[in-house]
Amino acid sequence: MHSISEYQDGFLNYLESQKIVKEPKSLYEPIQYILSLGGKRIRPILTLMAAEIFDQEYKKALPAALAVEVFHNFSLVHDDIMDDAPLRRGKETVHEKWNINTGILSGDAMLILAYQYFEKYEPVIFQSLAKLFSKTALEVCEGQQWDVDFETRDDVTIPEYLKMIEYKTAVLVGAAMKMGAIIAETSVENGEAIYDFGLNLGIAFQLQDDYLDAFGNPETFGKQVGGDIIENKKTYLYLKTLQFATPEEKEQLLHLYSIQPTDNSEKINSVKEIFNHTGASKATQEAIREYTFKAFETLEKLNIGQDKKAVLKAFGENLMSRKV
Repeated sequence: MHSISEYQDGFLNYLESQKIVKEPKSLYEPIQYILSLGGKRIRPILTLMAAEIFDQEYKKALPAALAVEVFHNFSLVHDDIMDDAPLRRGKETVHEKWNINTGILSGDAMLILAYQYFEKYEPVIFQSLAKLFSKTALEVCEGQQWDVDFETRDDVTIPEYLKMIEYKTAVLVGAAMKMGAIIAETSVENGEAIYDFGLNLGIAFQLQDDYLDAFGNPETFGKQVGGDIIENKKTYLYLKTLQFATPEEKEQLLHLYSIQPTDNSEKINSVKEIFNHTGASKATQEAIREYTFKAFETLEKLNIGQDKKAVLKAFGENLMSRKV
């Protein structure tokens, strides 16, 4: 097995080799820009790792890994437009640097480009990858719509929220891993188990993202801290707060989520204080651990060596303790 840094280097070299330099520049430059901003590259790394877990040379999975990364970044470009987000990974978002129309069109092009990378595989593998990708892409759209719908609903439940983040975030993590399994041509059972591992890890990852959005360090988080609070998003933190809050705390939280002040700093600080006081922040951290351990339980279903299971477990543990 290679190290995470070796997967990263291999992926970045491949990404650079696939750089698109063509006209119109106003379409392709934003694509290169968002892909060059870095980020954690978790999804493509998982595709490469999964291929090698099942005894395939990881370099064979590079086109699929890039497809996953391009699709993920496409969704970020459009999400940032919908959220009117000013920053992505500490830099200007595409629609801020260019304009909204460019963000929409460049994002559309990225979705098409993602599909094209699967054409590098033989027909049987191509068909399996494309089928999984289409299902996953549609689920991501469904998750995003639920996320938008929840902003104007006052009756969102925790199970509904967990389903939303499963579709919006976790299914792509699961699919990234299953793509590596498909390319390695391992058993159906292994493919399903590695998907479940990624799915649970993806839910834990998104819950961690929700937590860091409120309590992360602005210097390391890379996004606007408190963005979910400004947008009045019904995150796990918010829903757990409503569950635990006294009538007075609930009233205060609902009021804070009904206003849009010019300066959001006081609103953010007040909401975070309620999150902490009710125990919702602690409950969110416990949920992150719960879904991480659920992912670890699926490792027992994999027909691979204990050393490889240890690699996957270490990756999950590192993810759970991240600060960015």
